[in-house]
Amino acid sequence: MGACSAPVTPLQATGVVIAADGPTAAQVDSFTIRTAAGQTLVFKVVRLDLTNGGLPSAHLREHMSSGEPIVVTYHPENGVNVADRYTDAATEGPTGPPTPTMSPTAGPSAKPTPTPTTAPTAVLPFHLSAQPFADGFLELTFLTNAGDGSGDLYVVEQRGKVYRMAADGTVDMTSPFLDIVDKVSCCDERGLLGLAFHPSFADNGRLFVDYTNVAGNTIVAELSLGADGNVDPESERFLLGIRQPFPNHNGGMLAFGADGYLYIGAGDGGSGGDPYGNGQSTDTLLGKILRIDVDHGDPYAIPDGNPYPVVNRAGAKPEIWDVGMRNPWRFSFDRATGDLWIGDVGQDRYEEVDAEPAGEGGRNYGWNTMEATHCFLVAGCDSTGITLPVAEYSHNDGCSITGGYVYRGSLYPALVGLYVFSDYCSGNLWAIDAASSIGAGPVTPIEYGNANINPTAFGEDESGELYLVNGAGQIFRLTAD
Repeated sequence: MGACSAPVTPLQATGVVIAADGPTAAQVDSFTIRTAAGQTLVFKVVRLDLTNGGLPSAHLREHMSSGEPIVVTYHPENGVNVADRYTDAATEGPTGPPTPTMSPTAGPSAKPTPTPTTAPTAVLPFHLSAQPFADGFLELTFLTNAGDGSGDLYVVEQRGKVYRMAADGTVDMTSPFLDIVDKVSCCDERGLLGLAFHPSFADNGRLFVDYTNVAGNTIVAELSLGADGNVDPESERFLLGIRQPFPNHNGGMLAFGADGYLYIGAGDGGSGGDPYGNGQSTDTLLGKILRIDVDHGDPYAIPDGNPYPVVNRAGAKPEIWDVGMRNPWRFSFDRATGDLWIGDVGQDRYEEVDAEPAGEGGRNYGWNTMEATHCFLVAGCDSTGITLPVAEYSHNDGCSITGGYVYRGSLYPALVGLYVFSDYCSGNLWAIDAASSIGAGPVTPIEYGNANINPTAFGEDESGELYLVNGAGQIFRLTAD
């Protein structure tokens, strides 16, 4: 006689929708919720039960915008959580079994206002906060300056637009500095994710972008100014592309180092746990920090000093500068020392800050052998050759690091020389001493305040003052008092 299959016991989870992915606004193939305990669950949508108050998948994007919690009834199938039904939490009774711990996702989508953690009891020399500066934009992923002496700021919208803003916060919203919306896939963790100006932008008008195209793959391209002073979208020159196997962990950060080379942050390709082992594989650009010379070669050259030569027996990609990254969403260079500071988004337990002295690349930051200073795949892992982070924090204090900058401004002398960073979920504002921590191994970051927003990125103006942006289209100035 044939064996009977055991009935599948449905599970329930309650949380806020933080991502919804699908081919159209009305169709959702997968979505992610975050529970009140900070756990993140990803669900596949096949067919939803719409009886007795069950809602269609098209409403998931509305819930993501509103921040109202939902209750999901689901079952595991071949290692994937398949959603059977979902309702508004306000109309649903008590939930079922406890929610299992899953991998968090990270990216630039807007999130509900975080609840600040308990302030430290020690007397601190200053308190950090985020003060409103400008708003009226759509989802923001970055803010930067052109280094051209103008004092202008450039505000990056995830959908594919950039606006030029004067130092006093005024901006002409009718005339975007850059518009490549028709080339960009958005949103969740996709979109226009990075912008960097050539060190000689004032003379040559060259700038660089990192975005996901309509196929969901990463594009790094060069553009130039048109006759009207804005970017000519037809000037785009393709530099490199990275095929993305999943829609998350796209990296996206671009920045020029003091050496004049362009550095590129590439995530591990997404899903969870790095299923293809990209972080430790040198035959792919995924899960890396890359370094290229955009002033020579066609379309670029490999700088002398990159750890893997152009021709090598191992088949390693010569663009690689560092390996072992999960999702280096935001990194920056200390404008005083040239040191590189990386906020690498963790899996389900820890977030990390990596740092290296200027010019000392060729490092392995551990993923997916390790998550921060902890073994990830197996207990007792071999950490030989791995560079440990200079700071880490657990998911008791957040869920996704938002890398920042070493403060080199003049308004807050007590802050000078400290690397300031935050978390996408908790909004905590931490700082560590850059000079002492970069060679000392992991230190405990000090919490100096809370931004009371879900920061997607920091930004730095020409004078070294810092800003934060969020998915609600708002810009804040970092203050210390």
